[in-house]
Parts: sequence; structure tokens; C-alpha cells
Amino acid sequence: MYDNLLAPINAFLKYPTPDAWVEEAKKPENLAILLRDHLICELKAAQSALFLLKRYALTPEGVTQLTDLMAPYEQFAYKRIGNTQTLKGKNVLSKSIQARSDCSYGQDMVDKMVLLIREELHHFYQVLEIIEENNIPYDPIPAARYAKGMLKGVRTYEPEALIDKLIIGAYIEARSCERFAKIAPHLDEKIGKFYISLLRSEARHYQDYLTLAQDISAVDISDRITFFGEKEADLITSPDKDFKFHSGTPV
Repeated sequence: MYDNLLAPINAFLKYPTPDAWVEEAKKPENLAILLRDHLICELKAAQSALFLLKRYALTPEGVTQLTDLMAPYEQFAYKRIGNTQTLKGKNVLSKSIQARSDCSYGQDMVDKMVLLIREELHHFYQVLEIIEENNIPYDPIPAARYAKGMLKGVRTYEPEALIDKLIIGAYIEARSCERFAKIAPHLDEKIGKFYISLLRSEARHYQDYLTLAQDISAVDISDRITFFGEKEADLITSPDKDFKFHSGTPV
């Protein structure tokens, strides 16, 4: 049913998720880690998109709007303030957000990233619902090595730094989509259906990141896609003692 959706993602990724990671993710005792890490990953995805918008495209008014939108989710994640009731429906903006007039690609970037932010915050809420339904205590969880490992390859000058960050965003979203599909059949039916429901948005997010990267670049970005693809493949296949949603091969 989802072969057509996953085919370009599997072609984009340089290496599939190792079977050993899937076996670890299937273990009932790892469900709490998986869900808690997934929750934070959704928030981090929204925060990363907001960081890019603040740095490159937003007006001061837009920064305020999106910072306020994000605040209740951050307060829960880092200070444990709130719950599903207080977060319900909070990913709504009262008005559209405009880009800075001096940014040629700004409005396209704003439109794509604002939609992504709102969807990631909704996914955060959905994961939190599952955590509460399964009586899993919520505690903050340290970040995996994955994103930091990818960011080490970012160039230090513009617009190349932005292009690299967008390509990294594409890999993160594509890998998330691939792993949702990998583990969905092995989890509780309700959780499995939830992961399948995320595939379309994650697939679109990866395409949006790639489209933005190529539109902003004055040259073809294929070499940079290959460069980060190799880094990403190494991070998810090399031995990793820290089991997380984007971790490497478990040891």
C-alpha cells in the first residue's frame, strides 16, 4: 500500500535500517525509550525548522508568533509543565506569517517550514497521548549522536551552510519515515497504525527540505546529498551503545 510512497525514500537513503535495530525496537522493554525519544524528536524537528526561519527568513513579528507557538511544548518537554489537556489544539496560528522582504526565497521557506512546525507539534501531542495511555512515566531523555554527527559536516559560509542544513533536514525526515514503516508491523496495533499515519507527512517534509536546498543553491546539490548520505549511513550502521529512534546498530 505504501510502496510508492517509500520507494523514493529508500532510494534516497544510502543504506536501510539494520535488522538489529528493528529487533531492538521490537522489544517491549524498549517501548518507553522509543516513545520518549520520539516525543523529543518531534519537538527537535520543529525547533530546527524555527531556528532556520529565525536565522534566514522571518520578520521580528514572525519570530514572536512562532516562539509563542512553541513555548507550551517546550515547557512540557523540559519542565514537565502541562499535559495533553493543556496542549490540545495549541499548534494553531491566529494569522499567516510573512517573510522578510529582503529574502528572495523567504516566503516559500516560511510556508513550507511553518506547515512542518505545526505538523511536528501535532505529532508531539499524538505521541504524548500514547505515552499517557500506556502509563509510561515521562522523563527528559538525552539526545542521540545522530543529529550532531550530521551537523559536523556543515560548511561555515553562506548560503552553503543553509543548503547543508536543509539537506540534513531531508535525511532526518527520510530516515524517520523509513523507520516508522520498519517498526509499525511489530508494535501494538494502535501504535503501529499511528506510525503508518505519519508516513505521508514525513515523506513530504523530506521533499520540501530538498526542494528548498536546490532552489536556494546556485549549483546542483547532488554532491552534497551524496556527502551527507554517506555520513548518515555510517551513523545508522556503525555500532552504537545508546538505543534511540535514530541510533546506530545496537551493541
